[in-house]
Amino acid sequence: MALSQLTVTPAAEKFMRRIVRFSGLPAGAGFRLLVSAGGCSGYSTEFNAEAAPQADDEVFKVGEGLQLFLPAESRLLLEGATLDFIDTPMQSGLSVRSPVASSCGCSSAGSAEPIPAAASVPMSALLRR
Repeated sequence: MALSQLTVTPAAEKFMRRIVRFSGLPAGAGFRLLVSAGGCSGYSTEFNAEAAPQADDEVFKVGEGLQLFLPAESRLLLEGATLDFIDTPMQSGLSVRSPVASSCGCSSAGSAEPIPAAASVPMSALLRR
């Protein structure tokens, strides 16, 4: 399935570029995003920098040369969605907002706010060279 509509905010693009840049991978590497259904926000995300797309990934160009690798399940869930990066004192990470996501049914969640994905980046990758 081809993805016809995905909005990537400038903040999300900047975050993805940094992950790829500091990964130590050669030129042509990209940002692989796996999105699956689950959690109170409606989505669970995993991501990492990859040297090349995997067999079922479709490659999307974001901005000036950033490659976004999306597997089939992710493309389906991201149709019409907005990918953003949230950085507040309470949370920091990628956030997916979708017009088709359903609200959480648990009583503790008033409104289903997007929950950002956690990133694990080694400190050595952030050192200036």
